[in-house]
This record gives sequence, C-alpha cells and structure tokens, in this order.
Amino acid sequence: MNNKQLAPYIAIAIGVVAVSTSAIFVRLADAPSSMIANYRLLLAVLIMLPLILWKHTGEFKHISRRDWWFSAAAGVFLALHFILWFESLNHTSVASSVVLVTTQPIFAFIGTYLFFKERFTSGAVLSMIIAFTGSVIISWGDFQISGMALVGNFLALMGAIAITGYFLFGQNVRKRVSLMTYTFVVYGVSSITLILYNIVLGTSFTGYTGETWMYFLALAIIPTFFGHTLFNWAIKWVSASTITMGVLFEPIGASIMAYFILGELVTWSQFLGGSIVIIGLMLFIISTSKKRKIKVINET
Repeated sequence: MNNKQLAPYIAIAIGVVAVSTSAIFVRLADAPSSMIANYRLLLAVLIMLPLILWKHTGEFKHISRRDWWFSAAAGVFLALHFILWFESLNHTSVASSVVLVTTQPIFAFIGTYLFFKERFTSGAVLSMIIAFTGSVIISWGDFQISGMALVGNFLALMGAIAITGYFLFGQNVRKRVSLMTYTFVVYGVSSITLILYNIVLGTSFTGYTGETWMYFLALAIIPTFFGHTLFNWAIKWVSASTITMGVLFEPIGASIMAYFILGELVTWSQFLGGSIVIIGLMLFIISTSKKRKIKVINET
C-alpha cells in the first residue's frame, strides 16, 4: 500500500481521535449542556462563514423550498441530539454515554425500514439483538451504581435516535447541495434552535471562564473539522462502511481519554457491555453494507 492509498486510513484514524475528544471537552466545560451545544455549533458557523461568503453564496439561490425545509428539520434534530447527548454526560460515564450514542447506525436502519421500506436481513436482526443486549448490560451495571446513570444512558440512546432524524432528513438534500453549503445551513439552523431553547430556559449566554470558552472553541474545531471533515474527505476513496467501522473506535478513544484526563474508571459491566455493543455494531455494518450504503458520519 503506497502513501496515496494509505492517506484515507490515516485521515480516518486522526478523525476518530478528534471525535473522541468531544465528550471530554463537554465534561471539562463549566457550563450548562445546552449552552455547550449552543457555542459548539455557533462558533463552527462563524468559522465557516468567511469560506461560505467567498465561495458558496451563489449556491443558496438554487436550493429548493423542499430542501430548505428538510435542511431546517435536520438542523433541529441535530440540536436535539446535542442537547440530549451532552446532558447524558452529566448523569453517566463517558464510556457508557459514548457507546450508547454510537448505536446510531442501528436506529438509522430502523428509520429507513419504517419510512423507506428498507428490508432487514437475518444477519442485521441478529447483530441488532447482540448490540442491544450489550446496551442492557451497560445500563444494568450502571443502575447498580446510580439510578441517575440510567437516566444518562436513556438520554444517550435518545441522542442516537435524534441524530438518526438528522440523517434521514438530510440524506436526500446532500445529493443536490454541496457538503459545505448544506453543513452551514444545518449548523446555522441548529444554532438558532439552541439560542431560542436557551432563551426559553433562561440560561445565561455570558459569565463563563476563559478556560470554558477555550473548551467551547475546541469543540467547534477539533471534533467538528478535524473529525467530521476528515471523514467526509476520506469517503471519496474508501467505503462508507469502512468509516463507520472506524467511528466504532470512538468509545474506546473517549474511555481512554476519560481515564487519564477525568480519572474515570471503566467498570466490568461497561467493558463487557461496551464490547458486546461494538461487536454487534461491527456485525451489523458488515451485514447491511452488502445491501446498501450506510450513512455514517456521526455528529458526536
């Protein structure tokens, strides 16, 4: 394998490390979860704005009304995903939260079954059962430690369902709108949604420490641009299922970082359940990738 062939895999590896930092930065930021989500997306939009104004403004007039509505819906679901997932990190461990939110491919496939009549293979059904068995083991073990951990696990699963809504609304739009323009619109709608949500909650937009602002900025740059942008670059040369497989290592990376940075230990139930979930997801991806391309670029 020459350097040119190796480059996409290096990009995926860097991307996995980058997205693994997301949960860590959320934990370190001393701010409400809804405000962390707000500034992650708002700062990402502001970073993208110069490039949009320079190269992509002409694309907006060609977006159909239907695509605007679907992009807006995708943006709302993305905001909901971040609210649920970031809040889950206030109640459960990084390991449990990230493993459970990574079950998104299964919910995405269930969504395509319900709305697009996608058929399940027997292998897909078996792998889903394996993955959800692992989820039950994680949740049962966490419940023995704290009842609130179970709440956090539930929120992480709801976050996985919410990101599925984002993908289902956005998958057709992406066929007609460039990645940069679509991402800017969706992040913009998500930012507006989160601003309104925080206004309703009465959450303060100011008063955070300089260190917390650095974590806001780190969230906007590292998992977003060094993570998802590299995945989107690599998908030109490798299959979607290959990137999905790479993303499954995010819980491992996040758990290692949580151990060294946050001092979080991984319990036996989290290790066993998480391993079963990842194995189930791997089998699921192998099974379904033979039938269709899986939407994989998780917004974690």
